[in-house]
Amino acid sequence: MKMIYKKLCLLLALSLAAGATSFAQQEQIDEAAFAKIRNAELTNSHIPEIAHYLTDVSGPRLPGSEGFNRAATWAVATMKKWGLANAAMEPYGEFGKQWELEEFSIALKVPYYQPLRAYPEPWCGNTNGVQQGAVVLLTPKQAADTTYLLSHSAEIKGKFILLAISPLPTLLDFRPGAERLTDRALDTIDEQHALTRAMVEQLIAREKARIRLDIILKQVGVLGRIWAAPDNVNGTIHVQAGIGYKLTDPVGIPKISMSYEDGQRIKRLIQSGHPVDLAINIQGRLSTADTKGYNVVGEIPGTDLKLKSQLVMLGGHLDSWQSSTGATDNAAGCVVVLEAMRLLDSLGLKPKRTIRVALWTGEEQGIYGSFNYVKNHFMKADGTPNAEQSKVSAYFNMDYGTGKVRGIYAQGNKAIKPIFEQWFAPFHDLGATTVTIKSTGSTDHLSFDWAGIPGFQFIQDPLDEDRTHHTNLDDYDHLAIEDLKQSAIIVASFVYQSAIRPELLPRKPFVKDTFLFDGL
Repeated sequence: MKMIYKKLCLLLALSLAAGATSFAQQEQIDEAAFAKIRNAELTNSHIPEIAHYLTDVSGPRLPGSEGFNRAATWAVATMKKWGLANAAMEPYGEFGKQWELEEFSIALKVPYYQPLRAYPEPWCGNTNGVQQGAVVLLTPKQAADTTYLLSHSAEIKGKFILLAISPLPTLLDFRPGAERLTDRALDTIDEQHALTRAMVEQLIAREKARIRLDIILKQVGVLGRIWAAPDNVNGTIHVQAGIGYKLTDPVGIPKISMSYEDGQRIKRLIQSGHPVDLAINIQGRLSTADTKGYNVVGEIPGTDLKLKSQLVMLGGHLDSWQSSTGATDNAAGCVVVLEAMRLLDSLGLKPKRTIRVALWTGEEQGIYGSFNYVKNHFMKADGTPNAEQSKVSAYFNMDYGTGKVRGIYAQGNKAIKPIFEQWFAPFHDLGATTVTIKSTGSTDHLSFDWAGIPGFQFIQDPLDEDRTHHTNLDDYDHLAIEDLKQSAIIVASFVYQSAIRPELLPRKPFVKDTFLFDGL
């Protein structure tokens, strides 16, 4: 009797499990195609070549710059060579000014000569040749106070301003140089980079304040502004800019991002009564010859007569900052999605839906490229979806560095979670196991999410992203090539599975948000 009871319990458990699987909609996964993709990538990867051309050969990729155009032109030509359809640079609308750094130098001249570790901020003003001048210290609060600047104009005119910060207790850092996400970290992963209405309002207010400060400092006649941020330590210098590129932005003063250590040395010298002179030369070329922003697109046409008008999209942003070649942010993501497209095309796989790749621009300034693409292709003028919006099954984004894929953010889409969990099952041995219902933000999948299209960003190992994100260290040699291969395998498989699935992927109800839609 006890044995029969045990068998009944076992049958009931199996029945419940089968029912749960049925409720979650058992996915018909093309594991044979997954295996082909994996084998092709591991035996004949093009990732090192793609990465080399997007970084070393193209150089820095500010929107509209010569470096961006080199990378975009190469990507279009390469996709055409692979046999992809409709490869092109597609304008999305106005972006702003082009800026090319043509010459730069900075050195300590008094009390002795020594080159310093620093970089000009993009779109800043020129020095019009080498300018030598004394340095004066201002606190960030003083530098933002118009009344203070005007009342002390005689003291700062013809000088370089160094924003003085309190010294850090120590620069010793006992954390590992790079790290992978542990199982515990994956189990408890939190919302990442969430973007709220309050944050957008704060960013807009900050940009306006910076423009006002630039105008005042130019009127006062300072030679330039230097910022030695507390995170510019151990050779890592963050270089970015929130103003200067818009057509309505005035031409600002020369602006420098300097190493924390050099900034503290200058500060200590001045505070101990030793005058400091710097010699700085910034020659940047501002242009409005072409103020449009461009995305790069290419396609693998669908093969099913009924489904080929539907889309599966993947992408990452191609633009980068100026002080290095933008390898981990975000040539890495572009390398992965381009390699995924090459794999799918070269293997002769026949997706039912059309697969479209997009390399965005203007992401660093406010996800302009993807946002305007969504507005142009999938939305009406009133901010509601058009007919084409309903034909997009999903968008998959890569923009979290060079680390391998460990899972995906479901972005609050409860219906997608059990589907993606089944899709990840063949990749558990590659370390990709996690599907979290939580959301992430501050990158291009948000544009699709706002438009009511399922948009997803993969969870990736952070590695040494803190040292390369927007810094002078963001170059090819910080790419983890084997991690990028793993990512390409998973991204290609997810995109292909989306393209052959009988139905479109489930989506959340559309919620109109005119503030976010019109504010970026």
